[in-house]
Amino acid sequence: MNGFVKHLPNFLTGLRIAAAPALALLLIRGADRAALGVFAFAGLSDAADGFLAKRFGLTTRFGRFLDPAADKLLMIVSFATLTVLKVAPLWLTSLVLARDMAIVAGVSVASFLRIPVPIAPLLVGKASTAMQIFYIALALILLTFDLQWPQVENAAADATALLTIASWLGYAIVGANALARRRSAA
Repeated sequence: MNGFVKHLPNFLTGLRIAAAPALALLLIRGADRAALGVFAFAGLSDAADGFLAKRFGLTTRFGRFLDPAADKLLMIVSFATLTVLKVAPLWLTSLVLARDMAIVAGVSVASFLRIPVPIAPLLVGKASTAMQIFYIALALILLTFDLQWPQVENAAADATALLTIASWLGYAIVGANALARRRSAA
């Protein structure tokens, strides 16, 4: 297998990282249709890099770190930009960011204290991410086509918030259980 093919999943992930600031710039400039296209491309590249990495055994340690980082960057930039444009509510963006910061802080503290915490996505975490992606896609579609559906927007924001809180609690339970195991072993 040649060198480029071996690193194709990481290349696609790199494109997704580049898509985050491109999406923000396009939205700020009012190029909503192009921003929606960039978001769609990012989603397709995420699916493609995951498929290639798993199907052809092209996973790397770097890729295992880079892929979720690219996903988070795209989500954070999307939510932040949509909030600046007054498309997404500040409370929802704050909740999404706070959850991610809490997870990073929890893992950092566990690492510092040498508490072994399983680093694996929970089903509720995957559902939360899927809902966040749906929310951003919906917001971009409504913005692009100048549609006004406040009940749909509010329901999507509420569902996103509920799943974000549920996943936050799920990961907090994982951390608390790891701390309890350490205390009982000591």
